[in-house]
Amino acid sequence: MKRSLSWFFTLLFLAAAIGPHLAQDRFPRPEFESAYQRPLTTTPGPAGRILELLDVVLLATALGLTSFFALKKRSRRAIFWLTVFSALYFGFYRNGCVCAVGSIQNVSAALFYPGYVMPLGVVAFFVLPLIFALFFGRTFCAAVCPLGAMQDLVMLKPVKVPSWLSEVLSVVPYLYLGFGVLFAATGASFIICKYDPFISIYRMSDNFGAMLYSAGFVGLCVFVGRPYCRFLCPYGVLLGWLSTLSRKHVTITPDECVVCRLCEDGCDFGHIQKPVVGKIPEPRAQSTKRLSRLVLLIPVMMVAGGWALSQMDVIFARVHPQVQLAEEIVLEDAGLLSETTLETRTFRTAGTPTQELLDEALAIQKKFYFGGWLLGGFLGLVFGIKLIRLAVLPQRAEYEIDNTGCFSCSRCFMSCPNEHVRLGHIDKDWVLNLEEHASKR
Repeated sequence: MKRSLSWFFTLLFLAAAIGPHLAQDRFPRPEFESAYQRPLTTTPGPAGRILELLDVVLLATALGLTSFFALKKRSRRAIFWLTVFSALYFGFYRNGCVCAVGSIQNVSAALFYPGYVMPLGVVAFFVLPLIFALFFGRTFCAAVCPLGAMQDLVMLKPVKVPSWLSEVLSVVPYLYLGFGVLFAATGASFIICKYDPFISIYRMSDNFGAMLYSAGFVGLCVFVGRPYCRFLCPYGVLLGWLSTLSRKHVTITPDECVVCRLCEDGCDFGHIQKPVVGKIPEPRAQSTKRLSRLVLLIPVMMVAGGWALSQMDVIFARVHPQVQLAEEIVLEDAGLLSETTLETRTFRTAGTPTQELLDEALAIQKKFYFGGWLLGGFLGLVFGIKLIRLAVLPQRAEYEIDNTGCFSCSRCFMSCPNEHVRLGHIDKDWVLNLEEHASKR
């Protein structure tokens, strides 16, 4: 681990020395006769078609290699070097953009916001990891995602998050996904990119508050295994759904599980499921009755959630710039604001009727009203399914990987004695003796 970290920080220093990728202006900068000064660009400009094509090719290649190394070669070392590549190229060189995580907002805006055009490169970054997750599990998370790469490379000795806390926090990505889609679909804001904790580091520039936020989150990643991936990432929700259905997925052991218990602590992210064998702790009729009640409760939770969020349409709408402008115009006309803003002066100069702006703000508020119903219903469904999963006790005879949450990072491979047999480190007889000993416990 120390040797790997030393390589990482060496490469990180070289990347910082080269500097972030700087985009050029497509058109000459306008000349102003006033005292106006053009602000510095803090986000990368649109990539050329060749660079966009290169990004997609490298993404597909990295996904293919990661899937091969994780499922076929079972090589943690190869996955590590692909992780370094992703951090350097998709992170520092490409400034964390285009990002599959942020592409959720582009897709939402293209589907629901009139006039929004989504580049084909963004479509590819949204679709390709999902396709690979459907066939091979979350190999995108293993080594390709620059956000996951940063967390994986700085992780030293993560503490174990209690299972009850992990279950509670696992709901947050659904909230983040829902609100990210809602604000993007209404044209209000791209909150997923806005609150990305790693973008300031990859771009090597931002305001002090954003840099402090990023540094604090990276510091957390040193002691908590991939907190963003586990408890925040909205794209991980989609990957998890498809990974659950994946035709192939990484396994802890390349052979049959001997239930030796050596892999119990082999996953730093809590995605190894222990065997559950024996009597059901309660009568079948009682568990069936409780399950039926939970199923009937789901529609109630969906309606309650939809109603609650729809009542917050005014609050949510105030995030939209046009609604903010309409409120400022109304306050200025009423004499409640003593100073005008650049936005209100620009609006008045354009000569647009105030009523037209107010009608637009009202239409946006209605979008948030209906969006609140949809989002609340979705969250109610999620909470209901979570309750059912906690209520149903699965039956497992072996140690298994949780396909929904597993990052396919290959860290657990070396905790299995059968993996050491495959690599020629030990002989099969040693494992057979271990199995015999485990069966007697």
